Amino acid sequence: MRAIGWLVMSVAIVASLTVAVSRAADEQAAAPNEANAPPTARPPASAVPVTPKDAAPPPSVTIIGASDAHGVLGRYVLSAANEDMGHIVDVIVDLSGHVRAAVIDFGGFLGVGSRKIVVDWNALRFGKIVNKKDSITLELTKAQVAAAPEYKEDKPIVVLGASGSLQPLQAAQ
Repeated sequence: MRAIGWLVMSVAIVASLTVAVSRAADEQAAAPNEANAPPTARPPASAVPVTPKDAAPPPSVTIIGASDAHGVLGRYVLSAANEDMGHIVDVIVDLSGHVRAAVIDFGGFLGVGSRKIVVDWNALRFGKIVNKKDSITLELTKAQVAAAPEYKEDKPIVVLGASGSLQPLQAAQ
């Protein structure tokens, strides 16, 4: 039912944008020719309507089914041995916008004593994540993640990955 709601809302947005552009075009066609209008009948510059050529085109709309994609922030991460590894709190992208890594809030209890660790995006396995309670699997052990240095913003990022799968961030640019 939620997917149908999103579909209806998306169609309504596109339809309203189409109507707005159409109305602007109709108003432009109905306005008197400025060259023939008397000088006193000219509207002030601030009241001149935006012409369709100046209007932004309507945005594209993509509809993704509710079971086809899911958000990852806040998702719990488990090791292959079903150990709790924490949850994803951020995603790291390179300068070209490609996802490179995930930041996991690892360890601690109720946020006390936890630290952020960066893991390679390719070390994550998403499998079946249908609802918010489903977790993501990390191809690293709890001991490997515990030994990783902590992530700090504005400092060089140490990305922990499955063996042999990492490349320097500069090489991807």
